[in-house]
Amino acid sequence: MTDLVPPGGRRSAADPAVGMRPTRGELMWRGMVKLAWFSVAALVIGAFAIVVLQALGALWVVVLPVLLGLFFATVLWPPAALLRRVLPDALASLLVILGAIGLLVGLGFALAPSVTSQSEDVADAVVAGLSDIQEWLKGPPFNLGEERIGELIDQGIQQLQNNAQTIADGVLVGVNAVSGIVLNLLLALVLCFFYLKDGTKFVPWISRLGGPTAAPHLAAVSYRIWNALGGFIRAQALVGLVDAVFIGIGLVIIGVPLALPLAVLIFFGAFIPIIGALVTGAVAALVALVTQGLTAAIIVVILIVVVQQIEGNILQPILVGRSLDLHAGVVILAVTGGGSLFGIIGAFLAVPVVATATTLIRYLRLQLDERAHDPEDAPHAAPDTREARDDEHADDVARAAQGDEVAAGDGVAAAGESTPDAGE
Repeated sequence: MTDLVPPGGRRSAADPAVGMRPTRGELMWRGMVKLAWFSVAALVIGAFAIVVLQALGALWVVVLPVLLGLFFATVLWPPAALLRRVLPDALASLLVILGAIGLLVGLGFALAPSVTSQSEDVADAVVAGLSDIQEWLKGPPFNLGEERIGELIDQGIQQLQNNAQTIADGVLVGVNAVSGIVLNLLLALVLCFFYLKDGTKFVPWISRLGGPTAAPHLAAVSYRIWNALGGFIRAQALVGLVDAVFIGIGLVIIGVPLALPLAVLIFFGAFIPIIGALVTGAVAALVALVTQGLTAAIIVVILIVVVQQIEGNILQPILVGRSLDLHAGVVILAVTGGGSLFGIIGAFLAVPVVATATTLIRYLRLQLDERAHDPEDAPHAAPDTREARDDEHADDVARAAQGDEVAAGDGVAAAGESTPDAGE
């Protein structure tokens, strides 16, 4: 009976059993205590996450332009950095933004003639397709006569007339949404200008704000997140370009109308990983089905599947995998969750947000491993040279920021000492 120690009890130093293996009851009690603490921590973290999401939802009008401006800045940072070598920061940033806007406007004007000339063909094909569907419904297995089809069409028209007010309200909501998107884009461009103009000053400012202890960590995390976002955007742009070129060439060979606009749509859809490719591919297949028939649509689907397989097995692991190292399942869940919470913008920003969180978690894990009591807990893998360079740069920025703060403090102190002399 001497081995039956109550849970959480302690053995005395005179007990001969001291130094022996813990009993089953002690192990169960320790496990329950750890599980209880883990449950409390999980509840606190979950509650904090819910509060953060609610705060983001309440401040989404402010948060969205900030995130979009940061996204635009990561895209435009390389050309702005080149121009800053020969031009002032403000002028270089302004020219890069105006150049990007001009490029998009020029792309729209270049696509307009193609869309205008081929839209009539697509409309005629849609009318012909509806006629084919009507003829198909007349035959087996539906055997619907013309009178029955006419009744169904009349019922549909009557349903639309009955819901005219609801449709009008939906149109007004859509107009308001479009105006909100335009306003957010304008604010994002203004913020992008300041990101490009004063981007090199943000990390030293954050370092000074955090203090000498947190400065190196804030600088290191900032550089790692910036590099992760930039790598993701550049990789997705290259992947989208490859998809657009190969699928666009295939659409031209098959003879699908609007091949160039569809290729551009596929390029921009690549910035929403996996889901964007599926949606834009479905649009291309639908256009092929309406204009060229079922055989052409099947060929387009096969073409898109082949290109997506090449992308997923070759380009994604080499390009996106190196920048983010995220599993495809995580990407799908992130895009789905972001889309359900914040719509198309949420789906667009989901993967960069997850990449940012992953970068932060990896840095925290690295710091924990470096501070582990057991040297065997530290990772034995070779450090990433890019991350090592980022950490060295972050340390330099943090030391420079601390030096500036000390110099500013000394200047204030000197000014305070000289004030009485001036008064005298």
